[in-house]
Amino acid sequence: MEKKRKISIIGSTGSIGTQALEVIEKLQDKFEIIALAGGKNTKLLEEQAKKFKPKFIYAAQPIEVTGVKTLSSLDEIAENKDNDIILVACSGKIGLKPTLKAIENGINIALANKETLVMAGDIVMSKAKANGVKIIPVDSEHCAIHQCIKDIAQVDKLIITASGGPFLHKTIEEMKNATVTETLKHPRWNMGKKITVDSATLMNKGLEIIEAHHLFGFDYDDIEVVVHPQSIVHSAIEYKDGSVIAQIGLPSMHIPIQYAITYPERFEGIKSHSFSFAEIARLDFEKPDFEKFPTVKLAYKAGKLGGTATACLNAANEEAVFAFLDGKIKLYQIYEITKQMLDEHELVKNPTIDEIFEVDETTRIKTRKIIDSIN
Repeated sequence: MEKKRKISIIGSTGSIGTQALEVIEKLQDKFEIIALAGGKNTKLLEEQAKKFKPKFIYAAQPIEVTGVKTLSSLDEIAENKDNDIILVACSGKIGLKPTLKAIENGINIALANKETLVMAGDIVMSKAKANGVKIIPVDSEHCAIHQCIKDIAQVDKLIITASGGPFLHKTIEEMKNATVTETLKHPRWNMGKKITVDSATLMNKGLEIIEAHHLFGFDYDDIEVVVHPQSIVHSAIEYKDGSVIAQIGLPSMHIPIQYAITYPERFEGIKSHSFSFAEIARLDFEKPDFEKFPTVKLAYKAGKLGGTATACLNAANEEAVFAFLDGKIKLYQIYEITKQMLDEHELVKNPTIDEIFEVDETTRIKTRKIIDSIN
């Protein structure tokens, strides 16, 4: 980079946001932080603002830091054309509107927010294309595919890897009776609670299939999932001539985060020079067990239906996951509740953003009623 890249982080106090700041600290001569936005963890946001000295901050609750201007909305970050790139690292539907606003203002996006593409992938990608905006994926799987592709017209298939989560080698009965503590013990990745539960049910992989469809424009039948417990091969692509190109690396989010915010350049980072084939020793692969992990098929179904089906899937799953974390339902009921909501959903094929948010809200209300009826 000839000059510092100006960046804002929406969700700076979350798992991805805090790791992004670690990357930026390592490459502090490459970046200037325009704004940091956090949620309820105002104490951490204050600490970040004092350390990294952004021009602006935004928090869900009132906050003041000397020398830093407090903004009243995320839109003020997304509209600021001083940004070269905005890292959308928050979780939930809150990431969708500022992403669209940034795209409208011609600002490139490093995207770590699943809901943005799962809820409104057609709209988001269409607007990005129209505005000449790059959307660089932060998820390790999509980042891997992005790195592998040279000529997308020559690619025949996308291969998304899954760790299999904590219940890969457990029985269905063991999974049905799993506690929250057992579910949150991911063998490879250190993530937030919601995404860790999704990883345990493999819904996380289902959502990634939908994201991949929108990011790379592939039909769902050309997106394959393979279980890879070591999480060293982050994903792969197969070219029309049968060549398979995979991206490999340690299971650390620092690497895809750094790739996304420095693209197309690469620099020595936190995890540089740390990979050893000899120490890895072996790589295992197997087909996913769709009987034990039926959420993947459910995601394929929602994706193929299109329209508001994926927004329904996302909202129902999220509410069910929260209910599980609160001890209101069993782990396997996440799938059952989400399936019921998708089966009952009245599809809108070409929705507006307002219709998508309406489906999101009504789905959550109905899902919560189902959960209440269980208890």
